[in-house]
Amino acid sequence: MLPTMHPRADPPAFPLDHIAERAVAAGRGEDPALVLRDGTLNHNQLRQRVARLAAWLAQMVPAKGARIASWAAKGELTCLLPLAAARAGLVHVPVNPLLKRAQVAHILADSATRLLIGTGSRLASLEPGDLPAGCAALGEAEALAAADDAGLALEPSQADPDELAAILYTSGSTGRPKGVMLSHANMWLGAVSVADYLGLERDDVTLAVLPLSFDYGQNQLLSTWYAGGSVVPLDFLFPKDVAKACAKHGVTTLAAVPPLWVQLVEAEWPEDARAPLRRLTNSGGALTVDLVRSLRGMFPQARLFPMYGLTEAFRSTYLDPSLVDTHPTSMGTAIPFAEILVVNDAGEVAADGEEGELVHCGPLVAQGYWQDPERTAERFKPAPAASHYGGMAVWSGDRVRRDTDGLLYFAGRRDAMIKSAGNRISPQEIEEAALATGLAAEAVALGVPHARLGQAVHLVVRGDESHGDELAKRLQRDLPNFMQPQMIHWRGAMPLNPNGKIDRTALQSELNKEFGA
Repeated sequence: MLPTMHPRADPPAFPLDHIAERAVAAGRGEDPALVLRDGTLNHNQLRQRVARLAAWLAQMVPAKGARIASWAAKGELTCLLPLAAARAGLVHVPVNPLLKRAQVAHILADSATRLLIGTGSRLASLEPGDLPAGCAALGEAEALAAADDAGLALEPSQADPDELAAILYTSGSTGRPKGVMLSHANMWLGAVSVADYLGLERDDVTLAVLPLSFDYGQNQLLSTWYAGGSVVPLDFLFPKDVAKACAKHGVTTLAAVPPLWVQLVEAEWPEDARAPLRRLTNSGGALTVDLVRSLRGMFPQARLFPMYGLTEAFRSTYLDPSLVDTHPTSMGTAIPFAEILVVNDAGEVAADGEEGELVHCGPLVAQGYWQDPERTAERFKPAPAASHYGGMAVWSGDRVRRDTDGLLYFAGRRDAMIKSAGNRISPQEIEEAALATGLAAEAVALGVPHARLGQAVHLVVRGDESHGDELAKRLQRDLPNFMQPQMIHWRGAMPLNPNGKIDRTALQSELNKEFGA
């Protein structure tokens, strides 16, 4: 069996900000583009707002290639910045609004951010020293008002598509979040690819419920606008809010991660919320067979797209909706412009049914990790000899197998990263926070299988259990909600392996057995 690769030829890539011009050039300028709480921008207005914001950014941060960050809930600013920063020749660093000041301070320092725009309350939580030297901070309302008052506009950029456009910070199995460097071409072709295989049209309405700091969430904007459609950004409190928004706006496209789908299928969906939906997409973890059946039963008219991706290459595979009922556990095949190889332990393309590592080649491969050549070299390596594209490839660390029909199936992960509620969580980051309190002599964070979350965070610590309440309170202060341990287990001693290191495997087996996994 040959490598799995989508057959379409690669189109040319353009500067990312040209997405704002695409619908207008196609004569769809009056069509809605962005539906906000206080009004709707059509594609003409979207283009104008991007041009004004870009001109103001270029004045504020004139150094080309400088980093600017956003730390805010979904709104006009966070939706426009990916395009406006690109037009201004700057690099956008979207920060997850759920993160707290310690994580944000690390990202700002690591990226050497020159300008942070965010929600007032979030900016107020920063402490002296959290902003890097030379970094200004401004509220999102002030930034938008200043851009309007400046009255300037930047024409579409002529940037080289291979130039850096964004840095997305993602947690790995060890260490603090690392910044994945994405070029204009990476993001442009990602939008083209998704718009193509989802079949997005100018009358589509995408409900953007995922964080815009994730590549999956940001692509909700870019692929929809590339197709000339409309985006409705939504930060919700309850699953019923999603159903209400679908009914109110006639939503046709809904993307989520498995834990959110679990909540959504348990919510009440009136007919006017379900009827407009044309497609459902999933990434950030595999759908269970039961969840696939529930979604197909609740939304029989909607095409379901299970997908697999990694930030280092945006997205790798999708399962054709026509195969979902018969192959509900498959990852599918390569998306447009991706080449997916299954490489065995001998470094050769694996045979059908043979387990190997998923290796992603082609123009969606990111440019590596920001200022981290060591970790870049671990994940970004020369493509195997069998690759059509050649060049650098992402070696995912995920174990997969391919059947005789070319469909891929997930087999397991090599690393210890925790995936909970669609979030990729570094165990080391939780462990460092626990040790920093002085209340734990040793700490190990593990992911334990959980029906709703995918994995729940459990923290095993060696120390005095009488400090349990205090440790929990300190972690609630220092870590975002999605990193909070569901349970803290106290030990008088940690199990050790033959090398004298903490035996994580033994602890994992103990917790899995105790909690019925």
